[in-house]
Amino acid sequence: MSSLHRSNGTGALAASDSASHGTADETDRSTRSLSILRVAADLYPEVTGGFPIHAHEMSKRQAENGHDVTVLTASHGAAEKTAGAETPYSVVHHRQLARPFGNSITPGVAASLRDRLPDADVVHAHSHLCFSTNVAAGIARFSDVPLVITNHGLMSQTAPAWLQKLFIPTVGQFTFNAADRVLCYTETDRRRLAERNVEPPIDVVENGVNCQRFAPADTPEKRQLLFVGRLTDRKGLPTLLDTFERLAQSYPELTLKIVGDGPRRNRYEKRCRRLGIADRVTFAGTLPNDAMPRLYRESLVSVLSSHNEGLPRTVLEAMACGTPVVTSALPQLEPVVAGAGFTVEPGSTSGFVDAISTLVDDEAMREQCGAVGHRRVVENYAWGRTVAETTEILGEVATHAD
Repeated sequence: MSSLHRSNGTGALAASDSASHGTADETDRSTRSLSILRVAADLYPEVTGGFPIHAHEMSKRQAENGHDVTVLTASHGAAEKTAGAETPYSVVHHRQLARPFGNSITPGVAASLRDRLPDADVVHAHSHLCFSTNVAAGIARFSDVPLVITNHGLMSQTAPAWLQKLFIPTVGQFTFNAADRVLCYTETDRRRLAERNVEPPIDVVENGVNCQRFAPADTPEKRQLLFVGRLTDRKGLPTLLDTFERLAQSYPELTLKIVGDGPRRNRYEKRCRRLGIADRVTFAGTLPNDAMPRLYRESLVSVLSSHNEGLPRTVLEAMACGTPVVTSALPQLEPVVAGAGFTVEPGSTSGFVDAISTLVDDEAMREQCGAVGHRRVVENYAWGRTVAETTEILGEVATHAD
């Protein structure tokens, strides 16, 4: 199986994921209380996805640690969801004029930034691909308040390739270079930014997950494959559906659950009917993050068939729950997945069929991969560590500006 890559890594299930909690890993290492002005085009729970969840969880934990956090975001008609007592940070919603390719266009964020900058120690903006972050970069050019940008992946999952070829070397480059510091999830992403001559210092702060919420648990007999992500061709949905059509012929009890939504959902549902698998594929739509641990635990394998990614939260969540993963063989994913599953050449239906079949047929291998994955996330990708490292960098940048 030349398209199949697997590490021979081994490991035992950690005795408890609490090893990543209540340690220095979880400690807020900043030396002062910060006033953080966060710019996030979308925010959980109004929008479900890796980047909105990251911004919400980061803001929540920092506020709980004593920092004053205000998030500037777009309004999607459900602002009350993020305004409850359970949210210890402030949220300012802005009218969304348009949403081309999933990008919220919110001109009002410019006025909010100007009004709130005098009281902020640091601005933390998410993704150079977002209009609101581009606005923050423009304003940062004329402000003494430092700007930190987190890169959640160099390429867009929704915008056409021709547009990205124009945008990234121009507006994207300007946005990165307006920052005082740039954060990214992986060394691969850091190298890509350096190769594009991004000028500010670049730090790697690995993505993380809540290892108390996402943890292994006993579940009934598993017959389900799971995909979590936006429903676009760049996420490899055509490959995934073709793969399942072939698997369905050999495994009559196997089902596929697809969690997420997107502009091509109707097209994929029609494809399922054409392939004769519609009765075994469930399109669950978007689900709250709290519902995800159970879905990972009840799945034989979690599959990610994307053509490009950053470091997807969904892969880490699945591994934290002890679920084997099969992903595309992207440079930043291969060392993360090694020993916890398989990586396959993007777009290779036969490769995905072989990898998934291997795991479905071998319970001992599934258990070993699940144990390796859980241990790796607990040791290297615990959410408290991500928050502590990010906050420490924000504090350093703010102190330097002072």
